[in-house]
Amino acid sequence: MSSPTADPGPPTVDRSQRKRTPIWKHLYFWVLIGISAGILVGLLLPEVGAQMQWLATLFINLVKVVIAPVIFATVVVGIAGLGNLAKVGGLALRTVIYFNATTVVALGLGLITINLIAPGAGLGYNRETFDGSAANDTIESAGGAAGGGFTDFILNLVPTSFASAFVDGQLLQVLLLAILVGVAITMLGERGKSVVYALDSFAKVMFGVIKLVMWVAPIGAFGGIAYTIGEHGSAILGSLAQFMVTFWLTCLLFIFFCLGPICRLAGFSILKYIRYIKDELLIVLGTSSSETVLPRMMTKLEAAGTPKHVVGLTIPTGYSFNLDGTAIYMTMGAMFIAQAFGVDVPISTQIGLLLFMLISSNGAAGVSGAGLVTLAASIAAFDHIIPLVGLALIVGIDRFMSEGRALTNLTGNGIGTLVIARWTGELDRERLEAVLDDPGQVDVDELMKAEAQGHGPGAPTAPDASAEASERKAAVATVNTGEGEVQAGRDLESGPGR
Repeated sequence: MSSPTADPGPPTVDRSQRKRTPIWKHLYFWVLIGISAGILVGLLLPEVGAQMQWLATLFINLVKVVIAPVIFATVVVGIAGLGNLAKVGGLALRTVIYFNATTVVALGLGLITINLIAPGAGLGYNRETFDGSAANDTIESAGGAAGGGFTDFILNLVPTSFASAFVDGQLLQVLLLAILVGVAITMLGERGKSVVYALDSFAKVMFGVIKLVMWVAPIGAFGGIAYTIGEHGSAILGSLAQFMVTFWLTCLLFIFFCLGPICRLAGFSILKYIRYIKDELLIVLGTSSSETVLPRMMTKLEAAGTPKHVVGLTIPTGYSFNLDGTAIYMTMGAMFIAQAFGVDVPISTQIGLLLFMLISSNGAAGVSGAGLVTLAASIAAFDHIIPLVGLALIVGIDRFMSEGRALTNLTGNGIGTLVIARWTGELDRERLEAVLDDPGQVDVDELMKAEAQGHGPGAPTAPDASAEASERKAAVATVNTGEGEVQAGRDLESGPGR
């Protein structure tokens, strides 16, 4: 509970006095335009749409350029900002426990749904005569991932050099390096403040780059949707369509009936939360990659009352350890292939598959297509029961599944961050309630601009600033009113647990 003298929270602005921003100035409007145009091109000109994938790839690559540096800088600053290794360990432990628990639930729900609906039953494919050439590239890509099991997974956590983790875009490796550097800086004490300041300033530069790149999001969404429909539209037939519908239904069940009650226990509505992140969901829908909105999600969660150090550690960890949509897809995909080939998988084997996938799903970053490779690597370990060549059945529709995976991953990671902040007693509940009731008071583009200028959430303090100034970091949301602009600020450190 906050003390009587604590900051009562951000000033509120009467909605009736706020000057509404024209819809054409919102990013989600242009993303919707891009998605709609992509659907039309894919349906009317499928040959043209099938050539548009490069637009989505260009946008994803532009974002990926800054993802690893942003994760490294924010995790290091978050850990060093705590100044207490015991507190860091407690936050990390809660994060891992929560994410693994929800992943187990997602894997189990996928198994239950696929067994009940059985969309692959009756297809009657034969392992000996089935043509699996369509999955050759995926199986080859998954070969390395399946080779060493748990030992290989542990070894892959450590990069061959400090720079290789960033060059290869390995988020788990970047996360490990960030934790080590953050702990080392904490042990330096006062001498580490200048390093924290430099890294925080560097992160602000990266946020500025992201703000510029986001203007390309509508074009990326257009290319991604046009390619998906133009290239794979004809694949939605028979049992494959039933499998897709079953998967999307399972994702919705997980979000509303598993994550929904968790949100309620944490004190907020999942429907209001989804409304709050609608822009990011639309971008992910168009690009099939949850990585494209990682910096925007971090900014929005900070603006919604989550301390910077919680966001900085939890969100990057979630992108490696909390891929709920990928977990659902993996168990359902494996069992669908088994059903299609008439293989009766015993319950004991299904439990073993679930446990194996709990490990193999960790580190499957939210990049489009990673789920299929991870699925192939998992099935390879059970190839004596589930035919790996059956992966060719779902290669053609994987793009449609990828969007469902990415949307579920994004939703789960954001909720996990809020829940963990609530668990640690550091969530500004009054601020969260105000933001979810009126999402218009948070302009993420303005906040990212403020971040880039060093005035946004978690603005760096000078290395020689006083301890009191170092602990007080203002999050600023610019709200337009009929009489001009006002700044709604909040102290991230005052009143935890409100």
